[in-house]
Amino acid sequence: MKASVFFLRRCTIVAASAVIALAATLTVTHIVLADTPKTAADYAADPALMIDAYRHVEAASVSDAIEQLLHEKRYMSHRMQSIFPAKFAGTALTVKLVKEENHDPNALAGMLKAIDTGGPGSVYVMTVEDGADIAGMGGLMGTAMFSRGFTGAVIDGGVRDLPQLKKIGFPVYSTGPVPSTSVSHYRFGGMNVPVVCDGVKVEPQDIIVADQDGVVVVPREKAPEILVLAQHLDDSEHSMYPFIEKFHSIEEAVKQFGRL
Repeated sequence: MKASVFFLRRCTIVAASAVIALAATLTVTHIVLADTPKTAADYAADPALMIDAYRHVEAASVSDAIEQLLHEKRYMSHRMQSIFPAKFAGTALTVKLVKEENHDPNALAGMLKAIDTGGPGSVYVMTVEDGADIAGMGGLMGTAMFSRGFTGAVIDGGVRDLPQLKKIGFPVYSTGPVPSTSVSHYRFGGMNVPVVCDGVKVEPQDIIVADQDGVVVVPREKAPEILVLAQHLDDSEHSMYPFIEKFHSIEEAVKQFGRL
């Protein structure tokens, strides 16, 4: 009887040890390592990853990063407003419309072809000469862009057919809504050419970052470095919010984090 009890106790100890060992193994195998921060070289080697990362930073941080690194103004003015709150990033497909009265049915054909050459991740960037009261685009063009996977549109000019654009959820920044048309008043002036949109130079394939603070143009060749700094600025600012709430002092927060 004593031998049986000893045997049972030994079995219990062995089983318990096995459970502890298994638990330890499970604990080790389920360690989750934090992602290593990406470098500018990482983003330069993976453009798709870079564009996706730009979708998660604030336009204000991108603007600040550009000013710190390039000492340039690359943000559009307060005139450029979204038809509804939006946040997006993508590569610029540029289009230019030139003011010219005409009766040519093909005067704007290049504008439509430009849309059909774009695809997922494209941002339609159009300049309309003296176009504050001319709709550079409307529901038909917006629906075509949406169906092709465009990220959004930025129009230095007006926009119309807002109910349709809002219905499909296609974000458009413009100088404001107007009911007019560009047909018979404008001619296509080129696609994927350098343009000046609301005072900011935009090259084809530059990165457009937009949110409720406005629109920023990122020069493609400097995009990886700007992104890394913008992420750092974002992290600093987001860390300051709970600090300010806890200690009730923005002066101390600025001293601690060096961000304003």
